[in-house]
Amino acid sequence: MTIKEIYNLAIKMGTEADFRGKEGIERLFRKLKEKYEKMDESQKEDFDLERLENPFSDTRILYGDPGKEVKKILAGIDIDGGELLLAKELGGVDLLLSHHPRGKALTGLDDVMQLQIDMLVQCGVPINVAEKLLRKRIEEVARSISPANHNRAVDMAKILDIPFMCTHTACDNLAARFIEKKITEENPETLEEIMKILRDIPEYREAIKIGAGPKIFVGSEENRAGKIVFTEITGGTEGAAEIYEKLAQAGAGTVIGMHVSEKHREEAEKAHVNIVIAGHMSSDSIGMNLFLDELEKQGIEIIPCSGLIRIKRI
Repeated sequence: MTIKEIYNLAIKMGTEADFRGKEGIERLFRKLKEKYEKMDESQKEDFDLERLENPFSDTRILYGDPGKEVKKILAGIDIDGGELLLAKELGGVDLLLSHHPRGKALTGLDDVMQLQIDMLVQCGVPINVAEKLLRKRIEEVARSISPANHNRAVDMAKILDIPFMCTHTACDNLAARFIEKKITEENPETLEEIMKILRDIPEYREAIKIGAGPKIFVGSEENRAGKIVFTEITGGTEGAAEIYEKLAQAGAGTVIGMHVSEKHREEAEKAHVNIVIAGHMSSDSIGMNLFLDELEKQGIEIIPCSGLIRIKRI
């Protein structure tokens, strides 16, 4: 496979798993195209044309010839200087694959948070409420990542001449759908039963061994789960802390997420919403593994690093 084919596969798989569905993605592209057509020439020059074909601004080829054939990939949750030097030391690495975004993909992290609005609406939160709360949070995230040294790792990849790409929301969508399917099939009644389901997933079993397994952050094992939602597994990063009250009003009893800040935890507790945190690196690993399995089927060698818990399902 070429780098471009790997990139296209990530977009395809991520789109198929997207909670907005085919119609939602098409609506996104339609609005962006209408916006682009209304721009003057100087604005069009600055517009990121990839956004018209790729709904995930945090999934990008960051450096390298898209036509390059790939036989060996060094894949990790985070690819930075250490991993780049490791790739050089190993030799023969055709592509560095990071889950978390770097470079241009990191600057687009706030854009993919629009996905959370649609997910909240599906949970029963009114669209006007979801939009108002999330847009405020999206602006906060945009400001917070603005001063970051976005291109640091990409610059190093260029110097070492190692192709580099990242697959963030595309793979988070895969993880979210995987976890949703597992939980829905088992239909747990209590948080204890949710924890048992999660602990039976290989990535979480491995995470438990290093003290990073699933945990209940709000509630207790005896608590009934009620309506379970998966709003904090995909969609860029944490949404608005105020949303828990609205989720409770919409009938949600338990949120399953990857990670949660103390502010968000406190707001969930006030709203009497249970929070089960499956784990960050382990949840990211699920999405990456589902994608990497497809690459291995094509004969590509995968070398896991940087927190990636490699579990094969092929």
